[in-house]
Amino acid sequence: MNSRNNQKHTRVGVDMLRKLYEDGKRIFTVSDALEVASYCGVADSYVVESLYHLSNDGWITRIKRGLYKISTSFLGMTPIHEFEIAMALVNPAAISHWSAMHFHGMTEQIPRIVYVTTTQPINILRSSKKLRKTQRNYNKEIEGILYQFIRIKPERFFGIRDYWVGEVKVTITDPERTLIDGLVSPRYFGGWAEVYSAFELQFSKLDLNKMIEYSTRFSAAVAKRLGWILEKLGVENSILQKLENIPIKGYRVLDSTGPRRGHCNKRWMIQENLLIEVIR
Repeated sequence: MNSRNNQKHTRVGVDMLRKLYEDGKRIFTVSDALEVASYCGVADSYVVESLYHLSNDGWITRIKRGLYKISTSFLGMTPIHEFEIAMALVNPAAISHWSAMHFHGMTEQIPRIVYVTTTQPINILRSSKKLRKTQRNYNKEIEGILYQFIRIKPERFFGIRDYWVGEVKVTITDPERTLIDGLVSPRYFGGWAEVYSAFELQFSKLDLNKMIEYSTRFSAAVAKRLGWILEKLGVENSILQKLENIPIKGYRVLDSTGPRRGHCNKRWMIQENLLIEVIR
């Protein structure tokens, strides 16, 4: 049990937490705490120590160095969603890939990883011993949930919107961008078949002109994969020709994670390297 002295320290810190919560900062930095300290009669020199006692008493949880989240038991606060935590870990950031696909209702499969796209170097997370680098992405585990950060070039950070998730707005790739990401990196979606199934499910709601524009901002290969799928889904030829007319040198595989083998589709310059046959 904490000593009476520690409880006194905690009571002082709780006033600081109340102010942070009222300001909408359920996840906060040490700098945020310093900003509200003066309103609560807490000396700047005492803020770090106060956070230490609050953490020990379960009022807050340390997410990473200098970043904390308020406990859900505080003032009857609703649970903090993992997407909200992801937004606090790196900036800019957008929930993406399989996580976004599930959010938009394009799959019944619940991903066990929270996928986050960012343009920032992930150096800000390197202090964590639980962080490991895997090719072009980084993973971080927080309270049993694995967050996978996928770094992209700044010019490819588009097709995102703010959506309400519980009490907060979270940046998430829109449906069109989410599916285009599936054509780029199906491994972050559970595989190519899962991506194709999402296209079928969402097809009637998609803005095809937006999708075409998104695909061309990536590469000709992505545009040709999109054309191949849209043809399978019965899109009219006038739309398909926009993609067909995009120049490309050489055949590209349909599934970027699969082997270079299979039938070569001359119209789309796509090698259909699928292990399963798409029937349409």
